Amino acid sequence: MEDFDEFVRARGDALLRYGYVLTGNAEDAADLVQEALARLGDAWPRVRRKDDPEGYVRTTMVRLHIRSWRRRDREELVATVPDHGSLDQYGDAALWAGLQELPRRQRAVLVLRYYEDLPDHEIAEILGVARGTVRSQAARALDKLRIKRVFQEAR
Repeated sequence: MEDFDEFVRARGDALLRYGYVLTGNAEDAADLVQEALARLGDAWPRVRRKDDPEGYVRTTMVRLHIRSWRRRDREELVATVPDHGSLDQYGDAALWAGLQELPRRQRAVLVLRYYEDLPDHEIAEILGVARGTVRSQAARALDKLRIKRVFQEAR
């Protein structure tokens, strides 16, 4: 089990950043990483033999995240709207703000395509959709981000 502890120490921060990109906040990212690592711990002997424990964890994180928003069929409501957003501790705040406004599936497609650099067929397999759906979701997401950027530059 020492190998597992070593893996967690070496890759924990990167997995937390990945979780943050998927979920949009540090608390949900930490929960996602914790659950994925718990599942990896249970499967460690099998996964270690395949030489790709990080791929296993990342795929598990995406699937857990998708499962959570499939269960949620309504928006999360807050009592008051914050006056301003918090600083983004994991990267470009403007980019994250744009991604945050996208529907969850479009955001997941962009994260898997551009952050993870996965091909469309792997993204389709992870998300459980057709390759054409991956391409159309990516195109729609990029269009929304472009439109938002044009409006911001026009101000």
